[in-house]
Amino acid sequence: MALLEILASVVFISLLSFVGVISLSLGRDVLNRILTLLIAFASGSMLAAAFLDLIPEAAGELGVECLSVVLAGILAFFVLEKFVHWHHCGKEECHVKPVGYLSLVGDGFHNFLDGVVIAAAYISDFSLGLVTTIAIALHEIPQEFGDFAVLLHAGFKARKALFYNFLSATASVFGGLAGFYFLSQVSSLVPVMVALAAGGFIYMATADLIPELHKETKRLRMIEQTLALFAGIFLVYLAVSFLHV
Repeated sequence: MALLEILASVVFISLLSFVGVISLSLGRDVLNRILTLLIAFASGSMLAAAFLDLIPEAAGELGVECLSVVLAGILAFFVLEKFVHWHHCGKEECHVKPVGYLSLVGDGFHNFLDGVVIAAAYISDFSLGLVTTIAIALHEIPQEFGDFAVLLHAGFKARKALFYNFLSATASVFGGLAGFYFLSQVSSLVPVMVALAAGGFIYMATADLIPELHKETKRLRMIEQTLALFAGIFLVYLAVSFLHV
């Protein structure tokens, strides 16, 4: 019975990746105008997810060694971005910025972990699993807007952005199955993956996204971007607070 509950929950979480469709309803011209605000929002939500959720969770298991794994995650995403530049771009113009692929990898890690967490909660107690699913959904909705914005900013067409974002979201299904069948075996790896994902989020926000925001020189737009960044932090803070109630 627990398996069906887990699958229903992780499939629901995966489908939340399509909230980006709401952005498309604004129209391409309007979406282009607010894209930098969405990028600022994504930057804030990534940093908040890393420092307010992922790192504290990993530190609870790894202790101070968590910081070494976070650093390894930052370096790993740096190397991965260099590889994407070399492999996909070469001497020609790169039509899709590497941050798009990095976002998919980092979000895939995160979604897999969400699936494991949901599985562990349902195995423990049905009500705990339901509350955990709701909390993760509240966390995912604003993040999915940010993820979709990052893919558009990276150069993905809207339909491809939705498709690849959904593929990344399906990692939660694999996480749920792994959690159900192999929780005792994978449990020791979960905090390591959490810390690596945190490093990836920090790298993407600080190395790829925030520098894009600094290209804006109009005072009003700079204020709007700053408010959007803080909004991303605040919404993740609310979601994390609800998750740990």
